[in-house]
Amino acid sequence: MTVSTPSTPQVTELRVSPLSDLAASFEVADVTGSRAVRLREIPFPAQVNLRADPADRYVMRRVAAALDADLPTAPNTATAAGIRQLLWLGPDEWLVVGPDGDARWIERALRSALGAPPNAVPGSVVDVSAARAVLELHGPAARAVLEKGCALDLHPRAFRPGHCAQTLVSRAEVIIHQTADPTYRLLVRASYARYLALWLLDAMREFHSPALEDNA
Repeated sequence: MTVSTPSTPQVTELRVSPLSDLAASFEVADVTGSRAVRLREIPFPAQVNLRADPADRYVMRRVAAALDADLPTAPNTATAAGIRQLLWLGPDEWLVVGPDGDARWIERALRSALGAPPNAVPGSVVDVSAARAVLELHGPAARAVLEKGCALDLHPRAFRPGHCAQTLVSRAEVIIHQTADPTYRLLVRASYARYLALWLLDAMREFHSPALEDNA
């Protein structure tokens, strides 16, 4: 007699994103109209940290070839590389962000660019995908929501699509990346993700009501 046994779940099927239990709250909090704003979690994005010498043209060319895009070298800027985003974090540090399941490919590509011992160049490649959760805030009121708890100048004259920065939002350390107008992605340590999400939901509440000038 053949006895059937349940198949073993894949690791990816067992994962739970840091904010999965807030999905319904995000939906309910949606604001529409001229003051629209929407908050969502982007679950399980690939995130790989790269350290390398930007003055080493050989390395920079190899990394650019591996990612099919130049690393941004201007402070607080980001570059699109197909399905991936390359974020400048410091003079010799970048974060490569991609879709779920992409971390292994990114890591291999970057390690290959740095070379293998004994001919490897100074640098490091670390998969940090599990370290941060990613929230996306979208809509005409997105900037106003962020400005409630962020001292960074987010006005388009200073911060616009293609810009990123490490800063604080309501005391939580985040990387803000403006991917479009008006869309912001907030990369926050997983342990602070729930706190930040709840703060953002609270900050969105006032936009369900008309602006004061509309009632004048």
